[in-house]
Amino acid sequence: MSHLKITLVQADLAWEDPRTNRTRFDRALAGIAGTTDLVVLPEMFTTGFTMAGDDVAEAMEGSSVAWMKRTASGLAAHVAGSLVIRENGNVYNRLVWASPEGHIYTYDKRHLFRMSGEHKVYAAGTTSLTVSIGEWRVRPFICYDLRFPVWTRNVARRYDVAIFVANWPAARAAHWAALLKARAIENQAYVLGVNRVGRDGNGQTYAGDSLAVDYQGAVIYHAGDREAVHTLTIDGAGLETYRRNFPAWRDADTWSMTEDQPPND
Repeated sequence: MSHLKITLVQADLAWEDPRTNRTRFDRALAGIAGTTDLVVLPEMFTTGFTMAGDDVAEAMEGSSVAWMKRTASGLAAHVAGSLVIRENGNVYNRLVWASPEGHIYTYDKRHLFRMSGEHKVYAAGTTSLTVSIGEWRVRPFICYDLRFPVWTRNVARRYDVAIFVANWPAARAAHWAALLKARAIENQAYVLGVNRVGRDGNGQTYAGDSLAVDYQGAVIYHAGDREAVHTLTIDGAGLETYRRNFPAWRDADTWSMTEDQPPND
């Protein structure tokens, strides 16, 4: 398996203002065309973590998904991040994944953060998503999903990289770092967490701490507490060797889980 280049974008977000946020990301991503395979944006990257879902929701045919498609094409890279989407009478915290060829894949957040009332505003997803980039299989999750190892379990090595897009508050920063490392170790996969910085419209503070963790739990990138755009290269040969030499995955418990596997690009 070859190398994979992934760009993590840790940003401050304008509150409930998709147009301003899209413009900010245009500036942040200027000049990286052709240098990366995948760009990862935070959770609700167009609005911040809002419970005004009915007011800010967009359609899949709306401006923000169209922006993602244009950006993926212009960068010649996959682009992924979550935003508020209305579809079939429901509102979702939906991760949208745009490929450079124009394909769109989606994952609706499975675990809704009840402490903020997210479960009262948004409909929960029921299926996981895995997208292939060449030989690499990448599975995205959203924020609170990080706390639930059954849902994120890498059964039969079905993914090589897990990404968690988040609006994870500074008050629980220690949990963020510990859980990202745990998910990497138990799943023998790279794990990338992309968080935001700044203060949102509810007065919640975010310290960033976006992390890239390798398959043994070692931190290979830490963004700190400021806005950052960072491209890292992960090594497929090292992952394959570790899984072969320490095949703990062979002894994992099994269970039935509904999965939605899109076609490869």
